Amino acid sequence: MEEKETIGTGSQPVTTNKRGGKAGRVGIFVLGMAAGMVLLLGAFHMFPLRTGAVQAFSSAHDAESTTDSALNQDSIEKIRLLEEAIRQYYYQPEDATVGTLETGLYKGLMDSLGDPYTVYYTEEEYNTMNEETSGIYKGIGAYIGLDQKTNAPVFSGIMPGTPAEKAGLKTGDIICEVDGKDTLEMDTAGVASLVKGQEGTEVQIKIMRDGEYQTFTVTRATINVPTVTSEMLDNKIGYLTISEFSDVTAAQFEENYSKLMKDGMKSMIIDLRGNPGGTVTAVTQIASELLPKGLIFYMEDKNGEREEYTCPGAAFDLPLVVLVDEYSASASEILAGAIQDAGIGKLVGTKTFGKGIVQNLYPLGDGSAIKITVADYYTRNGRNIHKVGIEPDYTVEFDSEKYEKEEVDTQLEKAKELLTQ
Repeated sequence: MEEKETIGTGSQPVTTNKRGGKAGRVGIFVLGMAAGMVLLLGAFHMFPLRTGAVQAFSSAHDAESTTDSALNQDSIEKIRLLEEAIRQYYYQPEDATVGTLETGLYKGLMDSLGDPYTVYYTEEEYNTMNEETSGIYKGIGAYIGLDQKTNAPVFSGIMPGTPAEKAGLKTGDIICEVDGKDTLEMDTAGVASLVKGQEGTEVQIKIMRDGEYQTFTVTRATINVPTVTSEMLDNKIGYLTISEFSDVTAAQFEENYSKLMKDGMKSMIIDLRGNPGGTVTAVTQIASELLPKGLIFYMEDKNGEREEYTCPGAAFDLPLVVLVDEYSASASEILAGAIQDAGIGKLVGTKTFGKGIVQNLYPLGDGSAIKITVADYYTRNGRNIHKVGIEPDYTVEFDSEKYEKEEVDTQLEKAKELLTQ
């Protein structure tokens, strides 16, 4: 049986074809580099979602025999022994609260899978994610991802004009400590929860850059940075930057794109560098404004069941270049890969991050939530880019020294060169 769901608004719907879908298992599909956490206070806007009926689980959800369960009489008794040992011997008993130990159990269960994208969120962390997804930003103005080599948390993007940028933090900084707390083995949600806080308060962040430790003090603030910005360059080249794919991104893209067209744009550059990903909804809506009729991408779950995201075909016919780098992840790779596969534009920069899997968010009854990897995704032409990334058509390294001294963006200059040949 094939189910069809229309995702999107206006005259450019995106159709999802679900083959063999199971009723009641609709959640929030999340695409992001790690969780693609934007550092905000109070609301989370970033890695974000395909809207749907989200079910809350309870301990009795789909109750089955516990014969093969990790939760059995022996494991329960062992947990009690471990807890008692902590009570008796741990040198900082004030840190061993019941709540802390309970959270550790839940996080440990998810961490045991060895998948950095399958995680347990406390109520605070989940609220932060939801707020960030809405496009409301409060915090320092930085995105957190995972470093490809070390799997440590890293600033995958810095928003212009924000406290993070003003303090001197840079994309690629490995996050070692926040207010003295070791963060090297934390997931992105945990790091984000430490960085966020009340507006006007300070947070001390220790990072590693080029093999050296540096410490920055950043004052938190309300961040009002759009996810899409644009400007008209020489030769009527429209330059459009997408910093992430959130709830507000599709509308902002349409607004900026329409303005560029009205101003006489003859070719376009889309900058996805440092974009850690976002929601399926946002990226498919934007892709439907650019791609010819057909697939945008598709997913396959553990049972081989395939879910397709397609578009009806756009009238876009301008010369196009897409800028990517090692921090362009997930939803960014869906858009970049679809453009490359469809042959409507060239990619310039360095190989992308390589996150070709999709997560589903499941809220729990107590305000917490879990995020579980549920499927692989494939580009328009069927490429699995997980842990591989997408090779640009033109590999151009970003010359940071030249940018700092001369304000020359070597990757952007190559894009402009291709569009003026």
